Amino acid sequence: MRHILITGASGGIAQAMVPLLKDDFLILLGRDAQKIEKLYASHPKKAIYEIDISEGADLAALVKKIYQDYGKIDVLVNNAGYAIYDDFENFSEEQVRAMFDVNLFALMAFCRLVGKEMKAAKAGHIINIVSMSGKIASAKSSIYSATKFAALGFSNTIRLELAPYNVAVTTVNPGPVATGFFDLADPDGSYQKSVQAFLIAPEKVASKIVQAMGTKKREINLPWLLEATNKFYTLFPNLADFLARKVFNFK
Repeated sequence: MRHILITGASGGIAQAMVPLLKDDFLILLGRDAQKIEKLYASHPKKAIYEIDISEGADLAALVKKIYQDYGKIDVLVNNAGYAIYDDFENFSEEQVRAMFDVNLFALMAFCRLVGKEMKAAKAGHIINIVSMSGKIASAKSSIYSATKFAALGFSNTIRLELAPYNVAVTTVNPGPVATGFFDLADPDGSYQKSVQAFLIAPEKVASKIVQAMGTKKREINLPWLLEATNKFYTLFPNLADFLARKVFNFK
């Protein structure tokens, strides 16, 4: 039986993933243990840990306790993350640091702590849910994109380092997903409405992630139209910047 650790366990992608993992033992992390327990009351094999992952000093102790309690983690899914969209000069120092703490530093900490154990065991799979915003820049997502570009670079590097030890690293780079993510990022719903053609159902993302577990898949990019846009962005950066600024600036 696989032991799968999922951060941001109350998020929309996690909620779509858990029903697909009924035969696995799930280690679910989030800020509200009662909410997580209520969401997954029907899943028989689970452990729930309440933690604010932005508090970096607590993460090492938590991972140590999980290994003491359960002995192994076969799959790590770094799912926690959030966004605030605004003009770059409007972000406060506290907002910048908070977004980096959750989207990047916590992800890196879990990768280092769990990845070290997987490396020693010569087995494991790290799945980092990043974003298409880590590949394609767009207006008003400066801080969010910065965290995701960094997360992608970190993931691509540790993939090389862990490959000789039979530990796979997969990045998941979705475009906008129809979840509660936008409650904070897009409170009035205008952005979701403008990108309706690109919105992905969380169930589709979850299915792709679960299918990839235990494989050597390098990355998952959704939807195909944004993946094509990323290739265009790479080949024609000046034109892509113009289109992103003048045509596709939906925020």
